[in-house]
Amino acid sequence: MPTAPDAAPPELAAYLEGLPEPHILFDRRYRILAANAAYRARFSPGASVLGRTCHDVSHGFAVPCDRAGESCPLARSLTSGQRERVLHLHHTPQGEAYVDIELVPLRDATGTPAFFVEKMAPLGVAQGQASARGLIGRAPAFREMLALIARVGPSQASVLLLGESGSGKELAARAIHEASPRAARPLVVADCASLPETLFESELFGHERGAFTGAQAARPGLVEAASGGTLFLDEVGDIPLPMQVKLLRLLESGTYRRVGSTELRHADLRVVSATHRDLPAMVAGGRFREDLYYRLGGFPIRLPPLRARPGDIPLLAASLLARLAPRRRLQMAPAALAALAAHPFPGNVRELRNVLERAALLTDGDTVTAEVVARALAIGAAPAGQPAAPAARRGGTAREAQRAALAAALASHAGDRASLARALGISLRTLYRRLAELDGLQAP
Repeated sequence: MPTAPDAAPPELAAYLEGLPEPHILFDRRYRILAANAAYRARFSPGASVLGRTCHDVSHGFAVPCDRAGESCPLARSLTSGQRERVLHLHHTPQGEAYVDIELVPLRDATGTPAFFVEKMAPLGVAQGQASARGLIGRAPAFREMLALIARVGPSQASVLLLGESGSGKELAARAIHEASPRAARPLVVADCASLPETLFESELFGHERGAFTGAQAARPGLVEAASGGTLFLDEVGDIPLPMQVKLLRLLESGTYRRVGSTELRHADLRVVSATHRDLPAMVAGGRFREDLYYRLGGFPIRLPPLRARPGDIPLLAASLLARLAPRRRLQMAPAALAALAAHPFPGNVRELRNVLERAALLTDGDTVTAEVVARALAIGAAPAGQPAAPAARRGGTAREAQRAALAAALASHAGDRASLARALGISLRTLYRRLAELDGLQAP
């Protein structure tokens, strides 16, 4: 295999230096030969990266990314013979951050790739560590979703977000908007599930004075408010059938009319929609227009449920607690995290937030224990709409939740009973009592 020179061609290094985005140049042995000012300022202020390997600088890996669980754009480019694009979680001076990487091979006179240029675009809409805002996660399912958001964000394509209630569809919509050229303009949310059919058209398109009883003045709609930006149609599966044809016209022609007006208006916006419903089944049942379904679903992205990414619960818990109780600096005991990981969370991240809010209120000190998590899970355990369970049944629910929390703690703890009690945030005497009460569960 040919060996690339030890230094970057001066004209190429000078060209990269003038680019506004972070760029590096490296050879087939992963050695960085040039890094422009934007890269140095963002990823290595005050430290030289020349001569180091890209995988060492970006990840702290001693071996190439594809041998350490990541996707290596260089290896992919050598196989495909063309440019490659991947999403990586990089080490930066500010902590770990998601970076969208585009690699371009540069060929020598024989047509063999000799150098590789990487353009790096930090993806500020998501974090791989606890954060006060944005999407948070590191699990493979989360990263697959994030890679799709990074791909489609800068485009004008219509995006359909699919996922269970509470899985973060509005956050994903905001991430798509913030990754787009429209980020400086509004993101307007239309909650389709909460709009009554009689007012849907007026809310979406606006109305003229006197268009209907109570319309005492002309009023712009959500489409107008989103001009130049993004319109997010949340729970699009709840749009009434009569309105679906008018929405289709907006999507296909970019035009609409206010209620009570014959004037045709133009809309400059991008549409992102979301639903937890099975739209193909609704199409088959005649409850959703097939043409609208295909128009909305130009680029579908499925959001993973929380149970598909249990490894992200510690990150999410730390972030949510910081938002829910910013002055208290609450910590999660290891056994408390184990108890959360053992819960299926049918309500996804929204349910996790509710549980942590209860846990914060039930915690007197600075550590949330497994016992508190069990109580937080037990509160309000009856399904919505059903009468409250009798006291004996509520006690049984709490008992089962405590059993699950303690069982998770026992399974995850390798020390003796004293250290287990410390991890749970309770006294050794209380631990023995809990073990006896919960049908004699045995500590390790």
